[in-house]
Amino acid sequence: MLEVLHIENIAVIQAADILFGAGFNALTGETGAGKSIVVDAMGAVTGERASRELIRTGAKSALVSAAFTGVKPLHWMVESGLGPDENGELLLQREILPDGKNLCRVNGRPVTVSQLRDLGRQLLNIHGQHDGQQLLDEGCHLGYLDRFGALEGSLAVYQEAFAELRALDKKMTALQMDESEKARRVDTLQFQIGELERAGLTPGEEEALMERREVLRNAADLAEAAQGASYALSGDEDAPGAADLLMEAEQALERIAGVSTELDELRERLTDCRCQVQDAADTARDLRGSFDFEPGELDQVEGRLDLLYRLKKKYGASVEDMIDFLERCRQELDEIQFADDTLIQLRAQREKALADAQKKAGELSEARQKAGKALEERIQAELAQLDMPKVRFRVELAPVGSENGLNEDGADVVRFLMSANVGEDLKPIQKIASGGELSRIMLALKNVLAQDDDVGTLVFDEVDAGVSGRAAQKVAEKLSQVARHKQVLCVTHLPQLAAMADVHFSVEKGEQDGRTFTRVEQLDRERRKGELARLTSGDRITQAALDSAGELLDAAAAYKKGL
Repeated sequence: MLEVLHIENIAVIQAADILFGAGFNALTGETGAGKSIVVDAMGAVTGERASRELIRTGAKSALVSAAFTGVKPLHWMVESGLGPDENGELLLQREILPDGKNLCRVNGRPVTVSQLRDLGRQLLNIHGQHDGQQLLDEGCHLGYLDRFGALEGSLAVYQEAFAELRALDKKMTALQMDESEKARRVDTLQFQIGELERAGLTPGEEEALMERREVLRNAADLAEAAQGASYALSGDEDAPGAADLLMEAEQALERIAGVSTELDELRERLTDCRCQVQDAADTARDLRGSFDFEPGELDQVEGRLDLLYRLKKKYGASVEDMIDFLERCRQELDEIQFADDTLIQLRAQREKALADAQKKAGELSEARQKAGKALEERIQAELAQLDMPKVRFRVELAPVGSENGLNEDGADVVRFLMSANVGEDLKPIQKIASGGELSRIMLALKNVLAQDDDVGTLVFDEVDAGVSGRAAQKVAEKLSQVARHKQVLCVTHLPQLAAMADVHFSVEKGEQDGRTFTRVEQLDRERRKGELARLTSGDRITQAALDSAGELLDAAAAYKKGL
């Protein structure tokens, strides 16, 4: 469960430490006091999107830390190598910087925002103020059903088969063209292939040509330099070179070999020098010969480079790119010329792929039908507990209207139907559900989904929208029931929900030193009575309102005792 939430410089919250308890935790306060900012902070520390606009004005950064206890081993932990300490405690941290960067850590070790989000979604589930609107979007209904039925694996198997089918369709479409278009494309490819083949391209030749051109442009100077070096090192018939002089010095010392150790060492050094000089002389002589060239060679090199330049403007930025382009042209030409044969093969492959995709889609549809029936029963039971016993809820599966009856999600279109009153036909939720009904249906759906996952903490941000009176009491009782098995954190304006909480926090806004700040405090029974009276009567709190609040707390305690 989430035990401690530490917030620094998030919007109007300068600093706050909230110590949540097990069971049902409620947060109340005036509109605009900062209750939803607490929920935003929870979202931020579990990797959800967080804008740098959250940073409190004047602060260098914003920081949120969340300490979880009793954390069970999760799949994410096995993959990442990170997990709770020996006491089952896990600390998540996220620092948001003004430049948009984020510093995220799990038990002190750096992680990415996406890693933090993957972990956070296994620890905490946030139901925001606008989540109910997803019920109005029929595109979300199939996802809810698959999640309830744990069909994500079956869907992935089908999607792999469907992707293969689409790939074959794409290949066939590329090969299917009319004869005039085919003729034009063949002419173009043949021209391009012919031009590139006549060029006789060789990898690396452009670099070699440019180097040879530089040599040819400076051949006279290079030859003269090499000749001068060769003369100095080797000499000629009239004058000795460096190698000859070193040999004379070496021979002079040879005559007294063994007399002086120092002179013997000097002779050895002279021998080494002579060998190196002789090697250098041979190299200079060889280089001198390499700088000889035939008349017109420079023009030939320049002409070849000009051809490569013109070809690069049409076919690629380098010789290697042009060779790759040539291979692609040859392959495309073969595909077009042998398109009929290829199409026959692809059609046979497509028939198999279509049959495979349809088979997997059928299996997925059968599983969805069963899951749909189970979801109807579970939602119906939840709605009865939420003071909606006469509401009928149905999961409708209809076939996909595509050519082959398939899309990337399978062969089904899923939508939720309901009838709010006895005798009325089932209709799409978005056409008949009121705001209060929508909130309770979403709460029922969230509860059903949460019962089948390992997420230990559920967060509800004003789940009571559009709910009042008896319905509000039923929602409070339902959250209390859920809190027997999960930790529940709820932002609310309703006294019935706040009274049912095991732990009650007040979120208050004030001013200090010319700045707005928000304070979060846990309330004892007397202060709870005052807060419940405010939720019921507003600012004019009477003794009767306080007494009524006390009765509300007593009734809630009695209800929870009977669970």
